[in-house]
Amino acid sequence: MSLRFEIHQKSGACGARLGRVETAHGGFDTPAFMPVGTQGTVKGLTPPMVAQTGAQILLGNTYHLMLRPGADLVAQMGGLHGFMGWDKPILTDSGGYQAYSMSDINAYDDDGVTFRSIVDGSKVRLTPERAIEVQNKLGADIIMALDDCPPSVDPATMNQSRLRIEAQQLKAGRVKRGYDHARRLDESNERTVQWLERCKAAHAREGEQALFGIVQGGTDLERRSKSAEQVTNIDLPGYAVGGVAVGEGFEDIVGVVEHTTGLLPAEKPRYLMGVGYERDIVAAVRSGVDMFDCVLPTRNGRNSNAFTRTGQIRLRNARFADDPGAIEAGCGCPACDPGRHGWETPGGAAISRAYIRHLFMAKEMLGAILVSLHNLHHFQRLMLDIRAAIGDDSWSALAEAWPVAAGAAVGASE
Repeated sequence: MSLRFEIHQKSGACGARLGRVETAHGGFDTPAFMPVGTQGTVKGLTPPMVAQTGAQILLGNTYHLMLRPGADLVAQMGGLHGFMGWDKPILTDSGGYQAYSMSDINAYDDDGVTFRSIVDGSKVRLTPERAIEVQNKLGADIIMALDDCPPSVDPATMNQSRLRIEAQQLKAGRVKRGYDHARRLDESNERTVQWLERCKAAHAREGEQALFGIVQGGTDLERRSKSAEQVTNIDLPGYAVGGVAVGEGFEDIVGVVEHTTGLLPAEKPRYLMGVGYERDIVAAVRSGVDMFDCVLPTRNGRNSNAFTRTGQIRLRNARFADDPGAIEAGCGCPACDPGRHGWETPGGAAISRAYIRHLFMAKEMLGAILVSLHNLHHFQRLMLDIRAAIGDDSWSALAEAWPVAAGAAVGASE
């Protein structure tokens, strides 16, 4: 069997549950947060560094790895685990989200997606069968079906950054003038389930790799219900909620996740793709979600933005130029508490905010490394505290310990 999921405990206050997933490369505790190693690496960090932050599973991306270095080479080098030197579980995303986000160089049809390679500009075809073939060769423990990810809300109502994506889609022909958002959601739902059927039929390593299906439907709850029914009618080891946090606000995210999660099989892992901020994660856990991934910890880390329990701080700011304090007092990450990780500093002192700011101002890569480590540890610490809150239903204590997520940690009934 490719995957085994056990639920150890359920919260008495909400839909949250404690569990564990076992795969061919070991297990991970749930709720779990997966650092993103898109191209076979978590940028700037060695696998032991990533494991040191508490990560038990990583995410890689089919879209990028099929372009460079190619699935055949990865397979030749022992699969993705051997190639990148990570001996714990790996999940690979199919590339459906990249097809959405890089819409200016992609074009959908009912059979698949055609796009220009971001490596050399060549024409590349990604079909459900090809997505599974590549993932079979990469050898991840959990693989995702190719889906058609639509805009979550009508592009005309999006904020400016998302309107730029819509403009790209219009230029590429994916969004026509006179765009009908309801029709686009229906098209996405039909393609997603048809492609899932093709993915399952093409899957050649069912005994080793667990295939997850993805529910779409935008913020339309009726269409979410239809998609969930269609996707879960196909028996799979787990299911995901896709197309979330791609332009909608927090309330819409919570509404979609609460609605959709309840439609997924309770005995199988539930994965919310690409989410997100602390309050998003806490709210989703309370709805019954088990797995998360997001680029925020490392992407923000590379840009000097450090996550803390009270909110983000930007370490490039001049106010940190002579600040001797740690990124966050009481944090146990390698930057804030080096001694805990075998890194001896004079007097056992933390790496100062002043030094980290200097590194960024001098364009030294160590700054990005230190803040990325801190951010990854921050999210793994959040997951530990969430699991503790589920274990003893101490949601008010979680809210007190994590002000940044306090509004999501305690439900209206509490």
